[in-house]
Amino acid sequence: MTVSAAPRSTRLIVADLDGTLLHDASTFEERFLSQRSVDALVKAHEQGLKFAISTARPVSTGLSFARRLPVDACVYLNGALIDMNPACSDFDTLTSGELPVDGHLRRIGFSSQRACEVCRMLLGAMPGLQLGIVMNDVRYTNFDVSVLWKTQEFRLTDFTDVPNGQADKIFIMPRSEQCAQLTGLIPADFKVSISEGTMWMLMNPQANKESSLRTVCERLGIGLGETASFGDDLIDIDMLKSSGTGVAVANANPRVLGIADEVCPANNEDGVAQWVEQLVA
Repeated sequence: MTVSAAPRSTRLIVADLDGTLLHDASTFEERFLSQRSVDALVKAHEQGLKFAISTARPVSTGLSFARRLPVDACVYLNGALIDMNPACSDFDTLTSGELPVDGHLRRIGFSSQRACEVCRMLLGAMPGLQLGIVMNDVRYTNFDVSVLWKTQEFRLTDFTDVPNGQADKIFIMPRSEQCAQLTGLIPADFKVSISEGTMWMLMNPQANKESSLRTVCERLGIGLGETASFGDDLIDIDMLKSSGTGVAVANANPRVLGIADEVCPANNEDGVAQWVEQLVA
């Protein structure tokens, strides 16, 4: 696949991680960032381009990639946490639940009490549904999440003992036969996003990749038309459509390929790096 000429008006590159910037692997924990991608983005940054990560990952599994890259902003949890000064943020700062006085962190969530109400309602209607609440990088769940993620902290709960605070999202792992019923139960004050076709995320409607892109652009003083965004999944579509150039990797969901301005090679072929290399050649 030939990479098309990258627009010279681009000032900000935004990339999703899983399925886009990261290479695939047999387990979630083994997905990796190639040195070619690091080198291409470092060179672009040295030439004055800004770079941001936009991922559904929490801090616990996204921060290590941010530390290897020249990031000017990091969007975690699909937009529920935006870090506009990654150089000043460590794990404890990002997961404390507090907002630094300098304003470089933005949290967009909902109360843990409301999250528990929703979880109990869903379980009342659908006993056996696997779900949980993410808050301050801890997962409060009714099932053992280690079957999905080996390194993420979780606590089993019946959703009556979750601490008070601001939750980032409710995540649900429905079986295929549960999806139709689940769709009709989602409360009006939440928006549903589905990651990799399996994990449902109930979010504050303002917490999404498109809104976070606008926030990042505003803080960096960059117009939406001066951005190039890369993605592969349905949760990336609005971000790609709002960008000056929306680029799908070749392995993307067909709906993402259908709306993209351009298509670059697949994630396992360092497609983002190939596109960036042409931009800074």
